[in-house]
Amino acid sequence: MNNTLIMLFTVFLTSVTFGQEKRVVSKVDSTNTRELVLIQEFTVNSPIDSVWNAYTTKKGWESWAVPIAEIDLKVGGFIKTNYNKEGIIGDSTTIVTHIINYVPKKLITLQAEITDNFPEFMKKEAKDFYNVIYLDELEKGKTSVKSYGIGYKNTPKYLSLMEYFIPANEKSLMNLILYLETDTITK
Repeated sequence: MNNTLIMLFTVFLTSVTFGQEKRVVSKVDSTNTRELVLIQEFTVNSPIDSVWNAYTTKKGWESWAVPIAEIDLKVGGFIKTNYNKEGIIGDSTTIVTHIINYVPKKLITLQAEITDNFPEFMKKEAKDFYNVIYLDELEKGKTSVKSYGIGYKNTPKYLSLMEYFIPANEKSLMNLILYLETDTITK
């Protein structure tokens, strides 16, 4: 039953964005435990330096993800963001993501602080959630990005939560792709 549920929930969404084939591929996989892994990947027509900067600098985050960001890129550092353009870093709408580790232009491991806006069942398991982002330089000027959301549980509540996270993350990653490819064209 567990494998059937995962197999049914594995998502390869096919939609059209701006008249192009869908760029971000999402799927949910499981481990031999009761955990799920949300895998989202894409290839972008942009050099690895630009992709790395988009994930690790204030200018990068504010160009594709949020109107306000503050970054302290170091092991034990943080990425603080605010989706409220009228807000400030540190107010109640600030999202704090901790930088667990990184290898420049290769990978970054992040762990978000679970705020009051998250469901109760996630708050109890906050220490389990990580996002590992791998970058791979392909042929000149292209980069492969693979994001692994780790720590989700294989329960109906989490499966329902995935129905929200997958399209929301895909939309955000499409913003990243558009920013990087537009930025590359204008250089």
